Amino acid sequence: MNIDDLSWQASHNGGVSPRMVRALLDLGELELLIRAAQERGDWNCAEAAARELCAAGEFDRALALMDPFTDIGWRAAEWLTAEIMIRRGEGAEALAMVRPDAAELGDGHVCARYAELLSKAGRADEAIDVLTPHLGEFWLRARLVEVTEGQGRDDRVLDLLAQEGERMERAESAECGHCGESCGTDRTDRWHVLLLVSRVLERAGRTDEAVEVLHTETASGRPHPVNVPEHYAQLLARLGLIEELGALAAAEHRSAFDVYAKALEDAGRASEAEALLLEAIEAHDHPKDRVALMRLLVRQGRIDEAVETGRPTYDYYDCWNLLHWALELLVEDGRPGRALELLDGLTGAWAEGHPDDVLHLRLWLLGEAGRHAEGISEATALNEREPGEWDTALAGLLEQDGRLEEALALLRSSTHDSADRDLADMLVRHGRPAEALAAIPAIAEKRAAAERREREAAELREQDDPWAPVGELAQEPPF
Repeated sequence: MNIDDLSWQASHNGGVSPRMVRALLDLGELELLIRAAQERGDWNCAEAAARELCAAGEFDRALALMDPFTDIGWRAAEWLTAEIMIRRGEGAEALAMVRPDAAELGDGHVCARYAELLSKAGRADEAIDVLTPHLGEFWLRARLVEVTEGQGRDDRVLDLLAQEGERMERAESAECGHCGESCGTDRTDRWHVLLLVSRVLERAGRTDEAVEVLHTETASGRPHPVNVPEHYAQLLARLGLIEELGALAAAEHRSAFDVYAKALEDAGRASEAEALLLEAIEAHDHPKDRVALMRLLVRQGRIDEAVETGRPTYDYYDCWNLLHWALELLVEDGRPGRALELLDGLTGAWAEGHPDDVLHLRLWLLGEAGRHAEGISEATALNEREPGEWDTALAGLLEQDGRLEEALALLRSSTHDSADRDLADMLVRHGRPAEALAAIPAIAEKRAAAERREREAAELREQDDPWAPVGELAQEPPF
């Protein structure tokens, strides 16, 4: 175990993935995760296991699990150790252990984590003090609101946000003497402050004021980020202010209309919501309205109508293509054969531009339809044409056909990037968690393999273009 490997795991999702950790916990395999943390030095296993132990009141075991990681200076382990100590009632000692020094107080990330621990220790005012110098950064303003929730400090938070908003107003109104344009803060920052103010007012029970803050700004005619009316619409929906929501939707169709339709449905006016969405699609044909209508139809069990609603998007080359969702709806409805017919009937731009995606979807649907022999035959032929590229799809079909050991053997021998992950998933599905964990390469091994692939790829690029500059020669000239 070393810092470099742990840093690589954090940035590349190496070792045991958080998803696999969750799957093992769901199977009750806490002790297996503890052994993996101790024997493999896997941080994801250690963190999840320590939190489980802490939740069960086994503080000593949780802290012991952290010791090897804190010994090498892994900061995430130090923070978690402090959190466990706070849970054990040793707040003062925990905070003293991780208190930032003068230099670290300038680091917003360090201050955000320390403020979170202060809040957990019941020291909300100190948490606010730590974050106050950083309120010029939008994500730290949001963190201020998060760490003070339920701490009885809403008035103080509102005062700080008001000061920040006033500062931004002054900066925004300042004109540059050279160009005559506003050279103050970004308007999005000021709107972000207003959204946070509304959020704090709402949680403080001052809902009328929360609504008024966003109503006033939305009605001002000043430019605003596209997500502001959506947040305003969601606030109105939470408060049951349907008429006000309808007026907002009429003025801010793209951002609020789907929220309005859902609010009507929740109020028992589903037919009205459906009619409005159909009218909107007829008038604008924006995919967002189709998504809202599909969701409404799905909630009513009208799957075929939902699939037909999405049909005009299935040829979209990229954004807002709802094909995958439609196929999943049909599979979940027990009709994979119908989904396969839909896929096979596609001839538009997306299908032509994404042939491999179409083939992967077809193999998945053949498996879901129980046509395993056909899928295996097609996947085998594809693998012969592109060795290794279709290993995972073929293994999945073999598993569905009851040929588990063949599927496992294929994945164990495969060079496909996701073969080890799929192998572990398959073993877990079949009640073999210890084998699943053993199948996942250790962090150092996975890191070495990834770096080797990167070197090989770089060498291939250089062979393709031997005159391509590398290293220092690749830098821009200084003139």
